[in-house]
Amino acid sequence: MKSAIKIVLILACVAGAGYWLWRQFSGSGPAVVAFQTAPITKGNLAATVSATGTLEPRDVVDVGAQVNGTIISFGKDARGRTVDYDSPVNKGTILAKIDPANYAAQVSVAEASLAQAQANVEVAGARLKQYQAAYVDAAADWRRARRIGSSGEALAVTQYDSYKSTYDQAKANVALGAASVVQAQKAVDAAQAALTNARITLGYCTITSPVKGVVIDRRVDIGQTVASSFSTPSLFLIAKNLEKIQVWTSVNEADIGRIKTGDPATFTVDAFPGRVFHGVVSQIRLNATMVQNVVTYTVVVDTNNPGGMLLPYLTAQADFLVAHANHVMMAPNAALRWVPRSSEIAPAPQAGAGRSQAAGGTAARTGAAVGTIWVMDGHYVRPINVSVGLANNYDTEISSPEIKPGMRVVVGEKQANRGGMATNPFIPQPFKHKKGG
Repeated sequence: MKSAIKIVLILACVAGAGYWLWRQFSGSGPAVVAFQTAPITKGNLAATVSATGTLEPRDVVDVGAQVNGTIISFGKDARGRTVDYDSPVNKGTILAKIDPANYAAQVSVAEASLAQAQANVEVAGARLKQYQAAYVDAAADWRRARRIGSSGEALAVTQYDSYKSTYDQAKANVALGAASVVQAQKAVDAAQAALTNARITLGYCTITSPVKGVVIDRRVDIGQTVASSFSTPSLFLIAKNLEKIQVWTSVNEADIGRIKTGDPATFTVDAFPGRVFHGVVSQIRLNATMVQNVVTYTVVVDTNNPGGMLLPYLTAQADFLVAHANHVMMAPNAALRWVPRSSEIAPAPQAGAGRSQAAGGTAARTGAAVGTIWVMDGHYVRPINVSVGLANNYDTEISSPEIKPGMRVVVGEKQANRGGMATNPFIPQPFKHKKGG
């Protein structure tokens, strides 16, 4: 019991000492409120939606390989140098070559097959001529046999039947020979098609640029084997025109309804600090994405890039101009958010209260949003009801008969003692040098 009383007494002493120290270091007078103010300004107000994006080339061609093989060389670009990153190329410029040995052998096989098929046509034609000659002889014998007849007196019945059979067989052989010629000719056509395909495949070993542009990515090296399967392997990425570039931004679903195609936009990149670039919204893509339950839409901004100063894939901070108002009164957003304590509000006369209420009533009747700003009134503050209009990240459009440019409104406060700012004795204080010491 005595130990508990001792502990209580010790704690009371510590608390009393702490309070005495705080009073010594915190000044001798009561707290005074110091209001922070900012002026009302008049000017042009722009409401924007901010988003982060990436610079993308407008037209990009992914060049791949249609055959399997090993890269054996690169071509020459428009400057006569070996094709590499940043190489300017024209349509038809050789980008790389794949080892053609296997495909050249297939061309040789196809050429031999075509020559054999053409020879077969000659053989079938010669055989058809043989059949046609035999048919002429058989037809003559069959005509004579029919004139003599098959009575058995001048020509035996068996001989008569033999002439007829020979004639029929010769006639059938002619038809067979003609069909063989057609078949051989079709084989020639097939062999010709196979040769054409083999030559085209051999041509794929030389990879050329399909467009005029700049190589922004080279994804293979000499000696690397490329394999063309279900998906074409990507070897080069070519931008057609870097003097026109796009910004692909991700806009939150809460803001997407405020952006329209054709809206102006500005953006900045860290590579050029202090430089503001301008563009126009060209697309609002419907394929939204969701990341951690946040839905965003891709908004594309077109912009000119003379000289190719802006590089692909830079990160950009974009602002979309969604609304603007000219020659309006503006107050800092903090002025509309700040609310005083009741002890800081000046006792307003009845007429002033009526004026303030009338201003609020007018705003309500016109359908405008209503807000309140606070202005200094001696050591206190008094309210002014205002109509609230357009807003951005910094300022809000306001209107009221009681406001004018330059009027200062309260945006915050700080507490000070008459002897100076309040300090806590238990927080280490900065070291101070003594004068003349």
